[in-house]
Amino acid sequence: MSGSAERVTIKDVAARAGVSKGAVSLAFNHKPGVSQATRERIFAVARELGWAPSATARSLSSQRVDIIGLALCRPARLLGLEPFYMDFVSGIESVLAERSCSLLLRLVRDLDEEIAVHKDWWRGRMIAGAILVDFREDDPRVPALRGLGLPAVAVGHPSLTGPFPAVWTDDASAVTEAVRYLAALGHRRIARVGGPADLGHSAIRARAFADTTRELGLEAARQIATGFDEKEGARATRSLLLAADRPTAIVYDNDIMAVAGAGVAAEMGFTVPDDLSLLAWDDSQLCRITHPTLSAMSHDVHHFGAEVARVLFDVIGGVHTAGHQVPTPSLTPRGSTAPAPGTQSP
Repeated sequence: MSGSAERVTIKDVAARAGVSKGAVSLAFNHKPGVSQATRERIFAVARELGWAPSATARSLSSQRVDIIGLALCRPARLLGLEPFYMDFVSGIESVLAERSCSLLLRLVRDLDEEIAVHKDWWRGRMIAGAILVDFREDDPRVPALRGLGLPAVAVGHPSLTGPFPAVWTDDASAVTEAVRYLAALGHRRIARVGGPADLGHSAIRARAFADTTRELGLEAARQIATGFDEKEGARATRSLLLAADRPTAIVYDNDIMAVAGAGVAAEMGFTVPDDLSLLAWDDSQLCRITHPTLSAMSHDVHHFGAEVARVLFDVIGGVHTAGHQVPTPSLTPRGSTAPAPGTQSP
């Protein structure tokens, strides 16, 4: 072939695929407006002709891409407020930086969209592998993605993650420690403000909470599922404190809801921890700047994210791994927990 052969353009791809140039652009930018079948046909033609937008040209010409994909089914506003994912992503990035790799982050509306995004990323050779988070029980991503050949690591208990190597924390043991600690302080009515009921780790925590309160002979425990944001955390706290049999201690599934709960307690005239003990989860900087400082189930979220990235690179490199458990969140008592009203310190 002559060295002066014309360069393939988006127009050539569109003509060969039988679509408009706009459809090719929509496909490569992962925008709605083209069907999945059409999108796949466009990708196949582009690979055949050796064409891609500049950002993905290397993807189509090489098996290796120095980009890792992470799709999150969370509202953008909540992601900006939630300390967990900020620390988690920073841990991932610390490992990617060592390897001169990048993170491709996408917020999605639901699991169907997430599945479609992963399929597009992988078939378009835009990523080397993916990090899957927020597993549900009977998660539809497992059957949908298991046959793709996509290198992936799952953040969640192995009982939820199917064939994907898992990295997880022992949430059941952490919940048990939290409840036993509060019971040792004399609390008999302990409540929990949890995350979405359909999330696998929320369900694991809920079962452990119910089992432990029952084993300790505590009063029937009330648990309220929320969407993890501060407004729902405040609403749940208010509901609990308005009850005739209000709890004397509340465990929260993240820090931002615990901070909101402390505000509601003050608004309603309760003193933390004299009237009400509060226990947060994750132990971000929020717990240390709130007054009183928040007791928390503490774990190194940055380290968690870094471990997830390391396991993924093992998978990408063909190293067989079943994943592993990272250190279990442990209790860090601070100023928001104390003996139950009317009891003496143990």
